[in-house]
Amino acid sequence: MKLPWQKDNQDAAAADTADQSASAGSAAHNGKAGAGEAGQNYPKGYTPPKGRPTPKRADQEIAKGVIRDPHRMSTAQAHQNRKELKKSMSKEEWKDYKAKEREEQRKRNREAQERMAAGDERYLPARDRGKERAYARDVVDVADSPLRFTMPGALALLLFMFVGTFVPSISPAVSAVGMVFILLFAVLAILHGRRVNNAVRVKFPGTTATGFSLGSYAVGRATQPRKWRVPRPRLKPGEALA
Repeated sequence: MKLPWQKDNQDAAAADTADQSASAGSAAHNGKAGAGEAGQNYPKGYTPPKGRPTPKRADQEIAKGVIRDPHRMSTAQAHQNRKELKKSMSKEEWKDYKAKEREEQRKRNREAQERMAAGDERYLPARDRGKERAYARDVVDVADSPLRFTMPGALALLLFMFVGTFVPSISPAVSAVGMVFILLFAVLAILHGRRVNNAVRVKFPGTTATGFSLGSYAVGRATQPRKWRVPRPRLKPGEALA
């Protein structure tokens, strides 16, 4: 006689088969999770360690500059520490220490300049950061704009104005040339700024950068000689944009 809470042989076999399948699936899953660590199979629900401690949120914010390091010396403390260090050294030792310090500072400055010229976002000033600004620089660098003659033209104009103070007869001509130069620069700057703006907004439709900021940024870069531009141009004149 079979009681209500007893299973028959067929039901028991089916339950055993289901338990075996579940155990095999769990073992396979744990085997994949534990691959690479001596082939061990971890129990269900166990997460293997990453091999490194999880960094604290405060440490991450200090590294990013979001908050100030509470263990860092203040300016007054650093100044006092430097005075005590100087007292503990002889003149020759202090001279060598300062020379080594200056050399290390120059090395850091050179590295920062090189990374800035290469376009490393970590070393760029705020006005040069972002994908929109990087693309605007590319648009400027591939174009052969007449704005590149702005600085030489301005220097030549200043020279003529200086000469005009000694030769009054050419002063009216110099003034007329200066007015034409300023008007021509304004027209070219507006056209160039609009062209760069349109190109950036086609590439990044959701950009929040204002037209004036992008335009003035593009014009400022276009007026610089190519060798003086920072970050360095990534594309050659006439090269296709990515």
